[in-house]
Amino acid sequence: MTEFHLVPPETEVTASGDGQAFEAAPGGPRLFVVRLDLSKTIEQQSLELSLWGSADGESWGTMPLLKFPQRFYAGSTQMVLDLTARPEVRFIRARWDLNRWGRVRPEPMFRFTVTARPAG
Repeated sequence: MTEFHLVPPETEVTASGDGQAFEAAPGGPRLFVVRLDLSKTIEQQSLELSLWGSADGESWGTMPLLKFPQRFYAGSTQMVLDLTARPEVRFIRARWDLNRWGRVRPEPMFRFTVTARPAG
């Protein structure tokens, strides 16, 4: 298995949302390096990215598997997603929550990519 996208390259968003589900195949890797590349942002806003797991691709639970630090500026952040203790998780997806304050632009705007690759 090679690198895959949890959020396609240079996705531009103006509202909170979810990425597509990716199947973590049984018997496949259970340890991943996940990278958030934030390429464009405007002032007075924040992005909160989390990764969620599901056994069936429908029910995503109430707690994320992994939560990235809140981001305000362009740049990259890597974290490790370890599914070895969660054998029931068969699907993973990204969720982003956008926050905006200030009076210049009414809605937030971010352009970012989320990739994952097996660790090791």
